[in-house]
Amino acid sequence: MLQKTTILTIDTAGQGLHEVTRLIRRWVEESGIVEGLLTIFCQHTSASLLIQENAAPAARRDLEAYFARIAPEDPDRYDHDDEGPDDMPAHLRAALTQAQLSIPVLDGLPSLGTWQGIYLFEHRRVGHARRLALHLMGE
Repeated sequence: MLQKTTILTIDTAGQGLHEVTRLIRRWVEESGIVEGLLTIFCQHTSASLLIQENAAPAARRDLEAYFARIAPEDPDRYDHDDEGPDDMPAHLRAALTQAQLSIPVLDGLPSLGTWQGIYLFEHRRVGHARRLALHLMGE
């Protein structure tokens, strides 16, 4: 059994879904592990991870708009605003999504469906350097 780990730093340009599939796929390919399990962990409380449609940009726009509606930036709604009016909505959006993904690795690649991509979901308006911890275990 082999294990590989790394930290990927993703510079986001602000709110929205940022596809990271290619970066992660490249790292898995270079690992030499053919079959196993990949874990991806987002080390932040105002960003998250999703596996989502990667062919139609409208799907990403609709997801982003949905989260803006269910966790709006409204200074009258929240007590927590230490870093601005997008602070608490970012935490709510992260709480409703995922900090971690587990993806099988088959034939040396993450076993994603035809239209699936891996996304870092930035919930803050300003871009950040986000850290993703990757752990791959297998043979």
